[in-house]
Amino acid sequence: MNKETKNNVTYMTFDLFKNAGVKHGFSTRLGGVSDGVFDSLNLGFNRGDSDENVHENFKRIATALDMNYERMCLSKQTHTTNVIIVDEKDAGNGIIRPLPYDDVDGMITNVKDMPLVTFYADCVPLYFYDPVKEVIAMAHSGWRGTVGKIGKVTINKMQEAFGCNPKDILCGIAPSICKNCYEVSKDVADAFLETFGDAHKDEILHPSVFNPNDADKYMLDLWAACRIVFLEAGIPEVHIEITDYCTRCNPKLFYSHRIMGVNRGSLAGFISL
Repeated sequence: MNKETKNNVTYMTFDLFKNAGVKHGFSTRLGGVSDGVFDSLNLGFNRGDSDENVHENFKRIATALDMNYERMCLSKQTHTTNVIIVDEKDAGNGIIRPLPYDDVDGMITNVKDMPLVTFYADCVPLYFYDPVKEVIAMAHSGWRGTVGKIGKVTINKMQEAFGCNPKDILCGIAPSICKNCYEVSKDVADAFLETFGDAHKDEILHPSVFNPNDADKYMLDLWAACRIVFLEAGIPEVHIEITDYCTRCNPKLFYSHRIMGVNRGSLAGFISL
């Protein structure tokens, strides 16, 4: 991915999406007005930061990404695989009016000039763009969402609602925790084995590097798992771009729940037609 800075706001972009001409970006923690544990581009209203600071941070990254701040549509994430279609009436949800929904980890739209926004601090941001049908989507894929294959759920809904062909859809996996940092317990590993099967075991799960003598600890590769989900859904390999930035490895650039716990800000993913 590319690290870019505009108006002192630093964010990440995909070559695949830039070349397709779609506005998008993934925030870093650099370029905002928040201080203390929220330093500085905190985009989470529920972290304990002042709403005034968060609104200013949204305005700053909206300007940097050339997106419409007042028409942003925010998610309400609960680690589900619930994906909804949003339309013109949803412009401004979470920004200029309260969110009218709960339990939303993914959003799809064909409405122009309405940026979709989802939130992160180690979980995997998934980006989708169909340049043929002019449809975009964002999905939050933590370990539960990945086990539930929220990437495939999103693609299926794009097909059902807008007639999208998976062969046309571009997909991106943005900064999140990497396979060398994400240690999980056996119950999580077992859930992945049940979902993905032994065929992908060596691709997704590895012995723990933090607790090498503990047979009940594993290192989980969420990026590999999300890639498999995309391929299973019919996305061509050449239409998938995967980040090389880990949120836990780069705490000066990103907020990381694994390092900071609850005393932190939130990152966000943005995409807009």
